[in-house]
Amino acid sequence: MKKKVIIGLSGGVDSSVAAWILKEQGYDVTGLFMKNWYDTTGLLQSDCHWEDDMMFAEMVAKKLQIPFHMVDLSGPYRKRVVDYMFAEYEKGRTPNPDVLCNREIKFDSFADEARKLGGDYVATGHYCRKDTISVNNTLIYRLLAGKDANKDQSYFLCQLSQEQMATALFPLGEMIKPEVRKIADSLGLATAQRKDSQGICFVGKVHLPTFLQQKLETKKGDIVEIKDRTLFPVIDDRLPSADISEEILHRMSEPVKFEYNNGKVIGTHNGAHFYTIGQRKGMNVGGYAEPLFVIATDVSGNIVYVGEGHGHPGLNRKGLFIRNDEVHWIRNDLELKAGENCDYMVRIRYRQPLQKARLYKRKEGMFIIFAQLQRGIAPGQFAAWYEGDEVIGSGVIDK
Repeated sequence: MKKKVIIGLSGGVDSSVAAWILKEQGYDVTGLFMKNWYDTTGLLQSDCHWEDDMMFAEMVAKKLQIPFHMVDLSGPYRKRVVDYMFAEYEKGRTPNPDVLCNREIKFDSFADEARKLGGDYVATGHYCRKDTISVNNTLIYRLLAGKDANKDQSYFLCQLSQEQMATALFPLGEMIKPEVRKIADSLGLATAQRKDSQGICFVGKVHLPTFLQQKLETKKGDIVEIKDRTLFPVIDDRLPSADISEEILHRMSEPVKFEYNNGKVIGTHNGAHFYTIGQRKGMNVGGYAEPLFVIATDVSGNIVYVGEGHGHPGLNRKGLFIRNDEVHWIRNDLELKAGENCDYMVRIRYRQPLQKARLYKRKEGMFIIFAQLQRGIAPGQFAAWYEGDEVIGSGVIDK
């Protein structure tokens, strides 16, 4: 009897070709479209509506001669992804809704719906791979980077659990994007030349301040420029020793705290919670030879601190900290215990090249100290650590 796969048909080319591959591999394939968002507030593109996506998904299902269903997950999506996003921005943090969407919706709520349809597996069009190994007679699922380095989406799946990995299939993991387009074109799929989705998962490309103003109030505050370079510590560009003290770990992972009188008021903003570390646009302050960048925000005082130029020391940090309750291991068998450390390659945002770092597990959480200074570390982002091309674990940056 054929194994049944429920694939998330999004109306894009990737999931379309993934469905065809699964059918060619002999699976019993059913397409399931998720309606997750239908509010157009803040959208920059008028052609991102879910009705358009569903129309394309249904056309693909008909072409491939597979059953097609639609499920409305807008309730769970708003509660578990969008409301979380609003709450994080309100605290002055920078969440990644795409990572949350995979953990909370695609491989949770959607997986529940797939099981209701009799699915043995859940498939998506992600560019990543999965394999299995045996550790102490226990089957372990490994999440691996996709073959296409330009499209690798393993970072977005860094919060998946072993349970979620067990029933996940990624048909595009061994492919590169041009091959996918070529297959779609040869099959005459309606999505063959359709543009890839951009912006927030299932929402689209938005003007973020306008989108956030659905829940977050605007309130005038000061933009303060920091020029004093002596406020920033001088840190070596190398990995610290394995037996480093906890005091030094804290010092290396702490962002610089500014006082209002450390700088000069150069403008106003509409709310510190609309800004994130490393942001360049949206300051509306002129007269500078180099661009201004956000180097810190104070949400309680409603202050945005900025520095001039790409080389401003306020843009760079040596390390970061993740609380215990936010540390997640895909490879449970490799979990660090308090007092242990291990070298991994780490990224803190999608498409960032992997960075050499040392992870230190301590009683209160995980310190990640990089070999080289890192630009734009912001609380709320996900840090994911890799061994070769395998995602080992991840966590939400606390500071």
